[in-house]
Amino acid sequence: MFTFEKEQKVFDIAGVKIGGQPGAFPTVLIGSIFYDKHKIVTDARRGLFDEAKAEDLINRQEEMSDQTGNPHILDVVGSTSEALVKYIEFVSRVTKSPFLVDSPHSEVRLHAIKHCVEVGLQERAIYNSLDENVKTEEVDALKDIGVKAAVVLAFNSSDPRVEGRMQILSGSRERKGLLKVAEEAGIQKLLVDTAVLDAPSIGTSARTAYLVKNEFGLPSGCAPSNAMYAWKTLNQLGPYAVPTCRAAAHAFLTVLGADFVLYGPIRHAEMIFPACAMMDAFVGYDSRWRGIRPTPPHPLYKIFKPR
Repeated sequence: MFTFEKEQKVFDIAGVKIGGQPGAFPTVLIGSIFYDKHKIVTDARRGLFDEAKAEDLINRQEEMSDQTGNPHILDVVGSTSEALVKYIEFVSRVTKSPFLVDSPHSEVRLHAIKHCVEVGLQERAIYNSLDENVKTEEVDALKDIGVKAAVVLAFNSSDPRVEGRMQILSGSRERKGLLKVAEEAGIQKLLVDTAVLDAPSIGTSARTAYLVKNEFGLPSGCAPSNAMYAWKTLNQLGPYAVPTCRAAAHAFLTVLGADFVLYGPIRHAEMIFPACAMMDAFVGYDSRWRGIRPTPPHPLYKIFKPR
């Protein structure tokens, strides 16, 4: 394993610690709920859904977190302001977990994050996300609302290489970097999503996550889930290929020091948590020889009993 020379920032979001040297804290696992075509949603515009099934899914993620020692966050996705606010109100009642305020539409995200601040959920809400298409109006709105935690998406449409992704963060002569944009928006707790395009690109995203920590000391991670689910021929590799490869793709990120992983549909918690917990335990065990001592409930102590 390895230790970053750059001082690593650790953010506490509603009791969940994200960041730090590899082995110090376990990977934070983020499951998505109410996403597009989620079967528990009956009306995506009005935010109507099966509350019992939603609560069961959230409870199962919490149970997997308790069993493994990996902290958890919810990725709450909505396509309209009405729906996203309803989803957040429900989530805030049934769990104390932090959550991503997520929508493909900036106006929906802004409306929902403003609601979070107004009703006292600011410490649990994480704006998702700021990307290369961010407008001045969105930055100004975030500052006015008083948003403290956000994700920035390190994707560069004109240069998808590692170099392009790093440049979209740090900036260039032609464009202000997203790290500066986030600072201007008043963001104090910043998570960097290094953007996955397809299954093979997970390697590039993992290396970018490593470099983000190495150069900026910021918590980093990404979302392999969509790319893995889009790999249509995976099942041709055998009856166990789909679950094993999906679990391995997510666990792989922890080896390069990723602080968080968005693992996609929350129903897959039972597949992802054990794989990532095992990898975290391996990293945590080795980190003790480098002067970094993980503390319970780290997966090292949850799933193993080390000497």
